Amino acid sequence: MTIRPELLKNIRRTEPYVPGEQPQNRVIKLNTNENPYPPAPGVREVVQSMDTDRFRLYPDPTAEPLVRALAECYGVGKDQVFVGVGSDDVLSMCFLTFFNSEKPILFPDITYSFYKVWAQLYRIPYECPALDEDFRIVREDYYRENGGIIFPNPNAPTAIYEELDFVEDILEHNRDSIVIVDEAYIDFAGKSAMELIDRYDNLIVVQTFSKARSMAGMRIGYAVSSPELIRLLNDVKYSFNSYTMNQTAILCGVEAVKDTEYFHESVRKIVETRETAKEELKKLGFTFPDARANFIFATHPEKDAGEMFRALKENDIYVRHWDGGRIGDYLRITIGTPEEMKALFDFLHEYIKR
Repeated sequence: MTIRPELLKNIRRTEPYVPGEQPQNRVIKLNTNENPYPPAPGVREVVQSMDTDRFRLYPDPTAEPLVRALAECYGVGKDQVFVGVGSDDVLSMCFLTFFNSEKPILFPDITYSFYKVWAQLYRIPYECPALDEDFRIVREDYYRENGGIIFPNPNAPTAIYEELDFVEDILEHNRDSIVIVDEAYIDFAGKSAMELIDRYDNLIVVQTFSKARSMAGMRIGYAVSSPELIRLLNDVKYSFNSYTMNQTAILCGVEAVKDTEYFHESVRKIVETRETAKEELKKLGFTFPDARANFIFATHPEKDAGEMFRALKENDIYVRHWDGGRIGDYLRITIGTPEEMKALFDFLHEYIKR
């Protein structure tokens, strides 16, 4: 049955975000920036010891144990922490809460593509200043009048990290706008903008458990900001759903935060493998921006990225590729285990010879 045009005219429609493939068969999966190592041991213990009788009860709407653990971890007040179902949920709430001006919000033209989806979904005007020829954000493009600013640091899919003086410069030039720094990959990069929270009342820092904490499947994200902005964010959250975080996620999240030794060791292994992967890619003739995330954004001057992507996939090695535009010649390669990366490079050595 075809829906009549009269019904469609008042239905909200938008172009959705396209996630990376999640193949169900056993493959070398280097396409969605997941952590190749398991979560902290305490997470497994929580899952194995869960009292399933508690599942009949609603979870704590404030997620207080997790909020408290994060506040202690980062040395902030509990009233400065907001948690949600993955950083996507947190960012979506931020768009809805803070971007309500008639002026356009600003974010890079090459960045996390969900920003554009949320802007369209919530009818938020936006503009996308272009990255320069080296895929770097041009800070001067963010000095103009705007309704808010958001950018990832490190950026995705480029893996480029900007130092804190860069972030602070944008904050200084936008004191009357909310500035959201999306730090999904910060643990692999450098200093976090959380260091600036107490100095800038317009700053919101968003992070996730999906990357460095190996919990993409659990869906936990959080924001750190001033108590006033966090209160406003919670007001919007409670207007939608008071019980967003399930009991298992809350308890597992606490254990993941507590085990700092495991966390740092996991990050160290990924960074070490990343640096080795850079050298291997250079030997094969690839070029790429300096990768400061858990992935590398690489291109080869003699090989078509789309064809290489398909050849890899046919051999059960999944990486990420976007057709067309300035990034059509690039592949985004997640850092896996040393064994997974060796399989990737073994294939590429043969492929590049053809």
